[in-house]
Amino acid sequence: MGTYIVKRIMTIIPIFLLATLLTFGMIHLSPVDPAEAYLSAAHIQPTDEILEQKRQEFGLDQPLFVQYMNSVVKIIQLDFGTSYVSNKSVWEEVSSRLPATIQLTVGSLLIAILVSVPIGFLAGIKKNGGIDHFSRFLSFLGASIPSFWLGYLLIFFFSVKLDLFPVEGTGTFAHLVLPSVTLALPLIALYTRLLRASVIENLQEPYVLFARTRGIHEKIILGKHVLRIAISPMITGLGMNLGNLMTGAIIVEAVFSWPGFGRYFIEAIFNRDVPVIQCYILLSAGLFLISNLIVDIIQMYIDPRISRKGRQYQ
Repeated sequence: MGTYIVKRIMTIIPIFLLATLLTFGMIHLSPVDPAEAYLSAAHIQPTDEILEQKRQEFGLDQPLFVQYMNSVVKIIQLDFGTSYVSNKSVWEEVSSRLPATIQLTVGSLLIAILVSVPIGFLAGIKKNGGIDHFSRFLSFLGASIPSFWLGYLLIFFFSVKLDLFPVEGTGTFAHLVLPSVTLALPLIALYTRLLRASVIENLQEPYVLFARTRGIHEKIILGKHVLRIAISPMITGLGMNLGNLMTGAIIVEAVFSWPGFGRYFIEAIFNRDVPVIQCYILLSAGLFLISNLIVDIIQMYIDPRISRKGRQYQ
């Protein structure tokens, strides 16, 4: 198990380096001149002399390979440069906003798991029953409604009409409810479908028939064996969505004025704040890789055959 984990970690390094290379290439292929973007954000009239001075200051006059290596070294040190707008360290700015995004991500994941696991499991067991029809409707609803429209709809009913939750901002549990539900509904739709299909498939497997033949109680078969194996695709989907939630809650943060990382990224795009944009892309890649690594470890713990298969194909 330890060898498998180490090898999975080692595969992350070249993938992340490739992400840094792609990010570096996109920034340099972009028509936006970082020196000109800095002067524009600082409201300084660009002249040839000032532009040349800023290019030297940013190291843009050096060969591309040298620029890339310097960029990688700084990224390893969590040095993403200075924001063109605030003149503060990008990492400090991001670090101050990440807790709000993490809070929103954890809240939405908890809601998605607590709702989709029982509904998806019962829908798979009682196929074509009432709970199954409800799960299909819920999945259709979650997959059809855009996040921004759902957010405004929840604000209209629960904040404006019923005055139950705040309209925007953060600070209390009440502020967290509506944005978390908005983010969770598409996940509920996805996880419910995955778990339902997996439960139906596993109920037809020979091990279920053998367990019933041996006289094992149905609750033990369903809870200890079927659910443990059937939940595997859902955990995989969780790993795919965790990185996206951490960095992709842009629309929801904008709708609810949530002071998170996604909203900061939107502001950086409008201000052409290149260091912040670079940090967002690389942090997204890193979070995606780490979340998938964590999910692989969890999957291996649930089903040890994964690590044995990995050794078999080496």
